[in-house]
Amino acid sequence: MRPLQELVRTNIWNLTPYSCARDEFKGRAASVFLDANENPYNGPLNRYPDPLQEALKEKLAVVKNVAPGHIFLGNGSDEAIDLVYRIFCEPKEDNVVAIAPTYGMYGVCADINNVEYRAVPLNDDFTLDADRLLANTDEHTKVLWLCSPNNPTGNAFRRETIERLLNDFGGIVVVDEAYSDFCDARPFRLDLDRFPNLIVLNTFSKLWASAAIRLGMAFASEDIIGLFNRVKYPYNVNQLTQQQALKMLDDLPHVNQWRKTLLSERAHLLPAVAELPICKKIFPTDANFFLVRVTDAESIYHYLIDRGIVVRNRSRVQLCGNCLRITIGTPQENNILLGALRQYR
Repeated sequence: MRPLQELVRTNIWNLTPYSCARDEFKGRAASVFLDANENPYNGPLNRYPDPLQEALKEKLAVVKNVAPGHIFLGNGSDEAIDLVYRIFCEPKEDNVVAIAPTYGMYGVCADINNVEYRAVPLNDDFTLDADRLLANTDEHTKVLWLCSPNNPTGNAFRRETIERLLNDFGGIVVVDEAYSDFCDARPFRLDLDRFPNLIVLNTFSKLWASAAIRLGMAFASEDIIGLFNRVKYPYNVNQLTQQQALKMLDDLPHVNQWRKTLLSERAHLLPAVAELPICKKIFPTDANFFLVRVTDAESIYHYLIDRGIVVRNRSRVQLCGNCLRITIGTPQENNILLGALRQYR
């Protein structure tokens, strides 16, 4: 890895962050708050939230087996994605390399930040070619984007391939593990001490069934997390989100039962879809969704919409011609989907 200071934009490295009012009395007891121009009524919602979400990070650290100082929390994973560009990529000068197809926000955030985005196609079976990715890097490549398990393909990449990229690329490697809770592979967040250039993303939107609270996670070295905290907006995670996340972390047995049910439904649904006349190929998945190539994706998509069933048509995505992406739902929802597909003519 190149020295961190060489990877970070000069203005960010020299940035003096905004000082929150609550930071100034940290560690001291206080009962009268007249420092932040808050309305004294309507407590507790009248107060600004903890800007660093310390109570939430302490509890999350136990569940994720990652020290609190290695955790960043943001307004969805999309905030962390955007911060990577703002911290490491000089507009009009630097570039990033990503796989294709993959999660669309990596490219959208590149466009927003005026950073060149180099999309490198996966192999036809959606496996990852490390040589091809590295061949598309140059001295201005600051970041490699990897989503594993990948969206929309569903497959997790081989650990050996990702480790090679971490070892051979001198910049930042982001491994988005939004769907890793549905996969048996060892999560990369447990290997932060081995890879100082690693950033791992995760989310409360998938396993934790909390997409509405918009809470994303990033795990990285304390130095990188310090940069995230320096650049983020002061109160980026609101108090209601923090409270709901703490509640979900206390309900881990229930969450684990959801995981068990979804994996069982995945094992049931995929072979059932594979038997349908419309199905040409189901791609292997390690996520809570699967990609299926069908006879006529456009027609089947609109057929399902007309019956109140919403799936994702990925036909216009690179390598995904005539493919639908289908999320694993409840047993009832999956049966409704199968019933409709069996009647398609």
